[in-house]
Amino acid sequence: MRTRAANRLLAGLAWFALVAGLAGPVQAHPHLLITVETTVLYDKGAFIGLRHRWTFDEMNSAAETEGLDTNKDGKYDRAELQPLADLYVQRLKAASYFTYPKLAGQPLQFGAAKDQWVEYKDNAVILNFTTLFASPVLIEAKGLTFSVSDPSYYIAFSMSESPQAVKFGEGTPAGCAWKVEAPESPQASALQESFSALGGFGIGVPKTIAVECKGP
Repeated sequence: MRTRAANRLLAGLAWFALVAGLAGPVQAHPHLLITVETTVLYDKGAFIGLRHRWTFDEMNSAAETEGLDTNKDGKYDRAELQPLADLYVQRLKAASYFTYPKLAGQPLQFGAAKDQWVEYKDNAVILNFTTLFASPVLIEAKGLTFSVSDPSYYIAFSMSESPQAVKFGEGTPAGCAWKVEAPESPQASALQESFSALGGFGIGVPKTIAVECKGP
């Protein structure tokens, strides 16, 4: 027999199951809002992957954590939330972690996610996890980009407004910088206007981040 917490985890992950196939019609409005912060990881002259920090909206955070305070101390500690983190990355793998890195326009592949953990802060679930590129990208390579988005718009991803929305990992040369490369897509703009007119959620229009390093 499953515990209440286990049932909550499975039910709370239903939206991952719905979008994992990356198929089906666009929803009437997003059902989950996630704010994204990303660290571009560096090691020995190359970018090796991305470390994500995703903050869920308060309403979904409350639903996701229901029944997880197993020691009844009024707090959610890291051990209590670890099963949630593990299930998240398991579901996310089927959807390519909703993360789309490219080099000179060609898709890059990820290995399995690692270092996943969840924290609960300011009434929000925050998922932390790392995805490493299958092959490191030398910093002198041109055209490294990435974006975080859900093609079905079931989840609305938006880049954090913090100056630290995108940052570089320890050891990254000072000549490396990032910028928002792509404008809003026409389809996303039309959907944004439609949702606003209906009085529903706005959507987080995906942004493409370009990474470039200048020589010494």
